[in-house]
Amino acid sequence: MNNSKITDQSRPNYTVPLITITLLFFMWGFITCMNDILIPYLKKLFALSFVESMLVQFCFFGAYFLGSLAYFAISYYKGDPINKVGYKKGILAGIVLSSIGCILFYPAATFSVYGLFLGALFVLGLGFTILQITANAYVSLLGTEDSASGRLNMTQAFNAFGTTIAPILGGYLVFGPGGDHNITAEATRIPYLVFAGILLLVAVLIYNVKLPSFQTEETEQKGLGALTFPQLRLGVLGIFCYVGGEVAVGSFIISFLELPSVTGLSEAVSKNYLAMYWGGAMIGRFLGAISLNHSISASKKAIYMILTAGAVFLLIYSIVDLTFDQMSFFLIFLVLNFAAFMVGKSAPARTLAIFASINVILLLSTMFSTGYMAMYSVLGIGIFNSIMFSNIYTLGIAGLGKYTSQGSSLLVMAILGGALVPLVQGALADSDFGVQKSFIVPVFCYLYILFFGLYCAKKLKFVEHAKGVSGH
Repeated sequence: MNNSKITDQSRPNYTVPLITITLLFFMWGFITCMNDILIPYLKKLFALSFVESMLVQFCFFGAYFLGSLAYFAISYYKGDPINKVGYKKGILAGIVLSSIGCILFYPAATFSVYGLFLGALFVLGLGFTILQITANAYVSLLGTEDSASGRLNMTQAFNAFGTTIAPILGGYLVFGPGGDHNITAEATRIPYLVFAGILLLVAVLIYNVKLPSFQTEETEQKGLGALTFPQLRLGVLGIFCYVGGEVAVGSFIISFLELPSVTGLSEAVSKNYLAMYWGGAMIGRFLGAISLNHSISASKKAIYMILTAGAVFLLIYSIVDLTFDQMSFFLIFLVLNFAAFMVGKSAPARTLAIFASINVILLLSTMFSTGYMAMYSVLGIGIFNSIMFSNIYTLGIAGLGKYTSQGSSLLVMAILGGALVPLVQGALADSDFGVQKSFIVPVFCYLYILFFGLYCAKKLKFVEHAKGVSGH
């Protein structure tokens, strides 16, 4: 974390700015998760193969890589742009660019051209790249350094709340109340115009809210000194594998549940189960925010985590169109997640390794079981994805000192995994492997994350008490 100072003479009240930024995180998560609705929609609309449909994620997350690469190059040669223009202007620029990407869905749907949809997604991804670089760092500065972990995990939990309700509300807006029987190109025009309007309203709100101004005192470093640290090099690949695995699994859930050997559910029903996959990540992030709070005793942590898990589960239950019997299986994963946190003992590397190993087991069950067992297995992966980004990020930049900012930008570039891994899985799904066996791709992703967690647990003892940072 950069050494920073507040330029205002008096320390302002951060409550209103934090609430405003949290609203942005919610919309950010909601629109990102809409990709999982777009993939089956566009696949049927344009009669695409799985590889062709995964270009949705390729263009969206590919923009993260190209955008962060451009930002890194500008920072290297001209100085950090955000430090020059300020976080507020940077956040506003990201929101405006994201809203333009949403608006571009209107001509794409009007002319019914797949390439225009991909172009709109690329612009949208560029906007979110700027938000990734600015908003996460800004939240960490809105208060004391000791409480940064709690703020970041909490805002990311609301980001996950957006990803949870997106399959429900977004699925209704795109597929309509009657399901996927009448798919038309125009179905995305109004929803994405509404998203653009909401983003612009958030931009107006942020513009009018008095936000504290921060500037860095750290001397900018030339060269690629961050890459001399093995934990950073391994962490970059860790972020690549995590984002790739999470996005690939989410992208294939609806198509997977449509398989006759699994449940044979339609998109209209499957979107409710997709919401549970992302809802699991939300629960895990709320629990992670509590688990990573070192000022709370172990007994109080356990109580708070149990109460929070129950409350968020009831929230998800109130959102999805599923009965309690249909959702009751998820209680098993809540208990298993709680136990994994207890065994991890708030140690980033150990907890990461435990969660990764559980996801490997769940993916193998997804591949080789049938019926509801296969469905439960793939849905349970979400709750164990929850703290992976934060822990990999923390471990990757541990001990980098003056190269921390450079290391952070390299980790953001690794979000490219969300573009490439789903594409590879799509190629396997189109082959003789089929959709179910194609989940071998994220298996390898989580195996690497398991290795990274074990490596850091052994080599980086000093970060076992490190504070967590932001999520994806």
